[in-house]
Amino acid sequence: MPALSFLKKPWFRFLRKWIIRIVLGYLALSILLVILFKWVNPKWNWTMISQKMRVEKKGMVFQKKWVDIEQISTQMQLAAICGEDQHFTEHFGFDFHAISAAASHNARGKKVRGASTITQQTAKNVFLWNGGGYFRKAIEAWYTLLIEIIWGKKRIMEVYLNVAETGEGVFGVEAAANKYFHISASKLNTWHAVQIASILPSPRKWNMNKYPAYGRRHVILTAMNKYNIQLTYLK
Repeated sequence: MPALSFLKKPWFRFLRKWIIRIVLGYLALSILLVILFKWVNPKWNWTMISQKMRVEKKGMVFQKKWVDIEQISTQMQLAAICGEDQHFTEHFGFDFHAISAAASHNARGKKVRGASTITQQTAKNVFLWNGGGYFRKAIEAWYTLLIEIIWGKKRIMEVYLNVAETGEGVFGVEAAANKYFHISASKLNTWHAVQIASILPSPRKWNMNKYPAYGRRHVILTAMNKYNIQLTYLK
């Protein structure tokens, strides 16, 4: 077809060749990074860097400290699951029931509801950036599959609880435990854990003692007591 004659042009074949090379190169690099971070702790990401500069300009102290999952109380892990992703131990990176429910909710013109799993949030936090729309979500889906396959649930939870924002200029549950309760993450009891988990959706804006975080406490605590979610990845 004359309209598609450009497909035979040398410049198009050259361009196509380099696009394929770049895409394959990026895919290979992403796989290598995920393998690396299975063993090496990703202690910095784009959000941390930008927030560190922002809070220090305001005269605030930037806080983060990495701890192994064995040093994070099981109650904190369970509270995060009950608050953010109740099917974390069951799905393979995507909760299609939650995605369908969110799509139906948003189609009715109500306040936009997300359906990101802990795995998706971890993929975004470690490898990507906030915003970016569908392009970023597509890349996020790729990393989500990779870390489910290569890391497994235990490593995903460990990384998530160390890189998640837990306050303005605060990252990880160890820093949150130090800041809010003056204890280590290993000492967090159910009530401490519920309070930290309650602000995870919007840690820079929400106060754990005020609405809507205050209202989420009951939801999280009820889920912890009702659904008997087992941390099978720790076995």
